Amino acid sequence: MKLYELGIAEARAGLAKGEFSSRELVEAVIERFHAANPDVGAYLTFDEDAALALADTNPKAVPVAVKDLINVRGQPCTCASKILEGYISPYDATVIANMRANGFIPAGRVNMDEFAMGSSTENSALGVTRNPYDLSRVPGGSSGGSAAAVGANMCIAALGTDTGGSIRQPASFCNCVGIKPSYGRVSRYGVTAFASSLDQVGPLAKNVEDAALLLQAIAGHDEHDGTTPRIPVGDYAAAARSATLKGRKIGIVKEYAGIGGIDPEVKRITDEAIAKCAAAGAEISEVSLPHAEYAMAVYYIIAPAEASANLARFDGVRYGLRSARAEDVFTLYTRSRAEGFGPEVKRRIIMGTYVLSSGYYDAYYARAQKVRTLIRRDFENAFGEIDAILTPCAPTPAFRAGEVLDPLTMYLNDLFTIPSSLAGVCASSVPAGFTAARGDRPALPVGVQFICGSFEEEKLVSISKAFEETMK
Repeated sequence: MKLYELGIAEARAGLAKGEFSSRELVEAVIERFHAANPDVGAYLTFDEDAALALADTNPKAVPVAVKDLINVRGQPCTCASKILEGYISPYDATVIANMRANGFIPAGRVNMDEFAMGSSTENSALGVTRNPYDLSRVPGGSSGGSAAAVGANMCIAALGTDTGGSIRQPASFCNCVGIKPSYGRVSRYGVTAFASSLDQVGPLAKNVEDAALLLQAIAGHDEHDGTTPRIPVGDYAAAARSATLKGRKIGIVKEYAGIGGIDPEVKRITDEAIAKCAAAGAEISEVSLPHAEYAMAVYYIIAPAEASANLARFDGVRYGLRSARAEDVFTLYTRSRAEGFGPEVKRRIIMGTYVLSSGYYDAYYARAQKVRTLIRRDFENAFGEIDAILTPCAPTPAFRAGEVLDPLTMYLNDLFTIPSSLAGVCASSVPAGFTAARGDRPALPVGVQFICGSFEEEKLVSISKAFEETMK
């Protein structure tokens, strides 16, 4: 096995035994980066000298790829957007500081949809990322670079962010494990904001144990982020080691039965996952999320509204792109933003500004927040009876690049992930199999989603790991 094929637990074990050094591990990742990135395009930048220097000073450290909206001191943080060209971060995000303190090295910045707005990584202004299982297909998004890097063994693990499914959907497309922590479990300080009431940083890894180890390293209260409560971080690694499905109550959402637009192979794999859970001792029952049908509409009011406010700071004045065609202060703002933002970001800013505008705030934004409360209550009621919910992660496997041109069709990729994001609960995507090859479509990976209650990451890890074991 090549060193770059190792996961976190395996790498740590080898480092502890002296079988190889952290520098040799980083060198192996760099070798793989040069071999595979020209085809896959997962990375935007890779400061090899910095990564090697950190490995020399941290001989037991493991390199981790970083999504390009997380600030790392001395590195660019472009959010895959032209508007932040030339920006170099002067500080570390809390998740990076926590990583460093727990034996991880930030090594390379990976591609994404611009400002995390998208489900295919086709919205990046800086490069194309391809699915390592079929280079003609997308890796998912917005954390497509993170998932592609893990799926192609171009990193040991990666950090991504999830607002409405941006860790889980690309994990499903690229055959890796992704965890969206509960809202507030991981600090957002130093993470460029898309939608502040939804954004969460989480791990993408080669297996559940590795995802648990990385989550353990980054989770916890942060004085810089008031949304992080003083709830102790559980022992996620121990939860992985004691994984079991026996006696677990797994809920299947009755409102999702017969829902349209689901690829038949995704349905087959999801049904097989349910059967595997039952065979492993889980109790399967039907559960109701009566307001889930409104989640998509609610999300595409709240998220763009928050984005329109958060992205107002990118104005061509303080940092990033400044239009050379500006004639006065007004045209400096308008032309810098017009030249710097891509079409999808502009679309969401316009939507968000509209729903927050005078005369429409109560009709759209305020009402959406009320329905969001009902969605959250649905999950709370469900978790009073069950341990976890099992759903498909995405309605389809990875689609061809350029195949989905309609924004509304693209938004449907997050059909199953958005409700749990609105509720603020934790969820995972775990590989569940491959589609059958047919015609010009090769066998493609498909993941299933497990959802647990707020701050129940230990339970989520245990169930996800136990399911992973059924796939062996």
